[in-house]
Amino acid sequence: MTAEERKVIIASSAGTIFEWYDFYLYGALAGVIGAQFFTAFDETTRNIFALLAFAAGFLVRPFGALFFGRLGDLIGRKYTFLVTILIMGLSTFFVGCLPSYDSIGAVAPILLIVLRCLQGLALGGEYGGAAIYVAEHAPSNRRGYFTAWIQTTATLGLLLSLLVIMFTTIYVNANWPNVALPGGGTRTAFADWGWRIPFLASFILLAISLYIRLKMNESPAFVKMKTEGTQSKAPLDEAFGQFPKALTWTLGLLVVGGAVLAYVGSTGLALLCIPAIILLIAFNMARVKNGRIAILALLGLVAGQAVVWYTGQFYALFFLQQILKVDNFTANVMVAWSLLIGTGFFIFFGSLSDRIGRKPIILGGCLLAALLYLPIQATGGGIFGWMSSVANPTLMKAHETIPVVVTADKNECSFQFNPTGTAKFTSGCDLAKAALARASVKYSVTEAPAGTVASVKIATAEPLSARDPQFAQKLASGLTAAGYPAASNPSVVQIKIEPKDGLLNFGKMFDIFTGQRLAIIAILTIMVILVTMVYGPIAAALVELFPTRIRYSGMSLPYHIGNGWFGGLMPATSFAMVAQTGDPSFGLWYPIVIALMTVVIGFFFVPETYKRNIFEEDVAKR
Repeated sequence: MTAEERKVIIASSAGTIFEWYDFYLYGALAGVIGAQFFTAFDETTRNIFALLAFAAGFLVRPFGALFFGRLGDLIGRKYTFLVTILIMGLSTFFVGCLPSYDSIGAVAPILLIVLRCLQGLALGGEYGGAAIYVAEHAPSNRRGYFTAWIQTTATLGLLLSLLVIMFTTIYVNANWPNVALPGGGTRTAFADWGWRIPFLASFILLAISLYIRLKMNESPAFVKMKTEGTQSKAPLDEAFGQFPKALTWTLGLLVVGGAVLAYVGSTGLALLCIPAIILLIAFNMARVKNGRIAILALLGLVAGQAVVWYTGQFYALFFLQQILKVDNFTANVMVAWSLLIGTGFFIFFGSLSDRIGRKPIILGGCLLAALLYLPIQATGGGIFGWMSSVANPTLMKAHETIPVVVTADKNECSFQFNPTGTAKFTSGCDLAKAALARASVKYSVTEAPAGTVASVKIATAEPLSARDPQFAQKLASGLTAAGYPAASNPSVVQIKIEPKDGLLNFGKMFDIFTGQRLAIIAILTIMVILVTMVYGPIAAALVELFPTRIRYSGMSLPYHIGNGWFGGLMPATSFAMVAQTGDPSFGLWYPIVIALMTVVIGFFFVPETYKRNIFEEDVAKR
């Protein structure tokens, strides 16, 4: 690797790590932020709106891909991702500056969601630019290796955000007292004001990243194309086909109509708009060659990569904290170690793809992940079952030995898919199922006559009415009395921290040398390695599918639809599947099905590209 090539990789990767750090800060602090900006609502509604703002960043990513993809194909790679990093950095910094709801009222959450959408738009333009910039500088036989460095950035950004939050939490809470609340009670100094520090610190990272990127040169492939006058005049039309006026109006009506239906609570009708929109767009794209390639890239490469990526990192962390009841600090430490151990495999699999191809590694990773995720008895519950048996064996025993039954009129039982956070699930059946799902309880549903008030029966105890004002408290007491644990086994899993020890607690990150903790880290590392298999070669594979003149637009859209929608909607989809079935592991069937779909479509319809000359069509255009 030459000095110039090393500079290209470092400059591109450093800025992209910073963008991912900014993007994931919000997700890691969603609960704290909800208490600051949605205080007019009860705790449950606050959390819903906080997660809605988090989801907004994912949902707008494809629109950022379209806008900045077009810009990158028209004015260049360098200037486009200078703009994206500036938008991301300033948006993140301003989140740290925003007054709370108590200070400026409803304007605060509105501004928060606007800034979150700007983050999503910026990320939609950043990744494609960085990946293409590196790929167009790379030797043809090392493209997978070079672009794999960009693939490390999402994981390193997530890791950096976790470390900064842990460090800031420990430092602030050790040096400042709890803050008294106007209505009584207290909250920690970090929850009151310290959470702003990681956001404000992004300004320093922004300055460093801008300095590095301003010294970069434009991609030689783009410069050559511009000099010869062969660049596309309408990259979006060339990549995805022109949209007739009637189709554009139809899509607009479906989008607006779906949003209105979701807002008024008609979730079922709103959901019907989604496949209609997707089918109309896909039908139009399929009329042109590059549009067909984009569809195949989405379904045959990116969709599977996205669900494996989110399952192996985000869902694994969620599963530890919410399902297995491992405390946040311990779960973050274990995930951080797995990320540190596994990150080098991005480079390994990217380099390997230069020798054996992109498809065998990406599709092999999807297939292996689907098999290891299988939550069936024959596999011991799959890899998540193995982790459960180590982290919270008491919970697993409760699932097997304590029957919990919801008795309800099934006409009152909704499918609780709520990606926008606006749907209302207020029937007795919905309330009971949601409470049990949040408590990680395995349950079944028995149909009752129409009009029956939903109830929950725990083992041999008297049924609890879901309409009882004390239902939540009685349910918690009943589960504890029956043998359900309130937390993981602290003696073998929890890493204890002492507030009085201050920053010395940061050294507890190395307190991992017990059999159970090492076993959990090993299981998490296996999941991270699966992530590196599917994600390490994906940038090279996408770059090689599209010609230079529309490459930014062509690869960005399928990537961000796959990761923003297929991956970003995974938490909402998985929770709905768990609540519907009563099985805490049932949500894993979502990534399993998507990953297997990608294996089939990718194997039969997506071409292998690792030996492709990515500038061949540029020569033909001259």
